[in-house]
Amino acid sequence: MKHSFGVFGMGVMGASLALNIESKGVGVAVYNYTYDLTEQLLNRAGQGRAIFGARTVHEFVSALERPRRILLMVTAGPAVDAVLVKLRPYLEPGDIIIDGGNSHFSDTGRRQTELEDTGIQYIGIGVSGGEQGALLGPCLMPGGDEGTCRFLMPDLERIAAEADGDPCVAYMGRGHAGHFVKMVHNGIEYGDMQLIAEAYDLLRQGLGLEPQAVAGVFDAWNQGDLSSYLIEITAAIAAFPDPYVPHTVLVDHILDKAGMKGTGTWTGMSALDLGIPIPTIIAAQHARGLSSLTVERKQARQFYGGQDQRLPGDAESWIERIRAALYASKICSYAQGFDVLREADRQYGYGLNMGRIASIWRGGCIIRAGFLDKIKEAYEVEPGLTNLLFDPAFAIQVHRCVADWREVVSAATAAGYPTPAMSASLAYFEALRRDRSPANLIQAQRDYFGAHTYERTDRSGKFHTEWLSPNTVEKG
Repeated sequence: MKHSFGVFGMGVMGASLALNIESKGVGVAVYNYTYDLTEQLLNRAGQGRAIFGARTVHEFVSALERPRRILLMVTAGPAVDAVLVKLRPYLEPGDIIIDGGNSHFSDTGRRQTELEDTGIQYIGIGVSGGEQGALLGPCLMPGGDEGTCRFLMPDLERIAAEADGDPCVAYMGRGHAGHFVKMVHNGIEYGDMQLIAEAYDLLRQGLGLEPQAVAGVFDAWNQGDLSSYLIEITAAIAAFPDPYVPHTVLVDHILDKAGMKGTGTWTGMSALDLGIPIPTIIAAQHARGLSSLTVERKQARQFYGGQDQRLPGDAESWIERIRAALYASKICSYAQGFDVLREADRQYGYGLNMGRIASIWRGGCIIRAGFLDKIKEAYEVEPGLTNLLFDPAFAIQVHRCVADWREVVSAATAAGYPTPAMSASLAYFEALRRDRSPANLIQAQRDYFGAHTYERTDRSGKFHTEWLSPNTVEKG
C-alpha cells in the first residue's frame, strides 16, 4: 500500500502531525532514526490506523506515492542537511520536501538553491501551535515555489486550524518567505509573553493580589479586547495548584529563569539587518537573558536589596490602568513585527500579503488573539499601511490608553518593578510621534569624531564641519 504523505522525525511535533494527517483520511508513512519513537507512535495510534512505520529510509521513501510529499520534523540546522543527504539518493524530480522545523530562513534559501537543478522542490513551512496545535490543528505558513504550494494546499488545509470557518494556512510567498514569517511570529510571541509577564508581576507583587484574584483578572481580560490564547492560558496558570506543596500555586515554585530558542534572537538580528526598530521584541529577549543570571541577581540583591513596595492607591483602578498599558504595548509589539515583514517583503521580494498573514494567525498559532481581526481589517482597507499605529481604529484605542500607559510605567519604575517591554513599547510610541528627536545631536557627535557628515533641515546635500577650527566651515 502506498501512502500519500511522509513524516520524517517522530519527536513531539512530528508524531502529533502524523496523527493529525492520518485522522483527516490521508495515509501516512513515518520514519525516525531510532525506531523506538516510531514504535511509540504506532502504539499510541492503535490498530487499524493508516500509518506505516518504516525501519529504513529506503523503506520509508518506497512507501510513498509519487510525487512524494515528505514533511521533515527534525531539529533545525545541520540535522536537516544530514536528512537531505540520506533522502537524496531515493528521490526523483517532482518529489517535494517540506521543512516544517524552525529552520533559519537563510538555510531554507540555500537548500532551495542547492536542489534547484534536481527537480526536487523544497518548501519551507512555518508550523505554530505546539503539541496540541500539531495534533488538533496548527497554523501553517508555507513558502517557496507557488505551484508546489498550491499542489500541497488541499492536504495542508485539511490539517490546519480554522478561524471563522477559514483554514489557518495560506501561501506566504516566494523563496524562504514561510520560515521568515514564522520567525517573526515567534519574535512577536516573545514580546507578547514578556508584556503579559510584566502585567502579571504588577498584579501579583505590585498590588499584592492573591493567585485566585490574579487568575480572575486575566480571565476577565480574556473576555474583552485582550482576548487571546496567551491571556487564556495565563488565567489557567496563575492559580493552578502545586501538586507537591499543599495550599500553594505551582507558578510560585517554578524557577524564574526563562529559556529561549533561536527564532526570537533571529528576529532581532534580522530586524537590525533590515534597519527596522523592534524595541519591544528586543527588550523581551534581554529580559529572558537577565532572568538566566540567577547568581548575579542574588548578588545584586545583596548589594542593593530587593523591592517590596506596592503601587499606591486603589487596586481596582490600577487593574484597569494595567489592562490599558498591556493592550497599547501589545499593539506596538505587533506593529513592530509587521514592520519587519513589510521591509523584508520589499528587500527579499516575497510577495507577502499582510492581511492574509493576520488572518491565518487568528487560529492554531501561539499568538492567536481577538484583535488580529482588527489587524486583518486594517490591511484589507490599506494594504500599503506603513505601521499599525497609523490605522484609524487602532489610533483611537491607543489614544484612550496613553495616559494610563504612562502612569503604569512611571509608577512601576518608582516602585522598583522592571517593565522592560512595556517601557520599550511606550518609548517606541513616544519616539514615533516626536516632531523632532535628539538624533541631530548624535549626528553632530558622529561628524565631530568621525567626519560622518550630516544633513541640514534648511538645504539639501551632505555637510561636514571642521569642529576644532576657529572659523567653523561647512563643506558640502
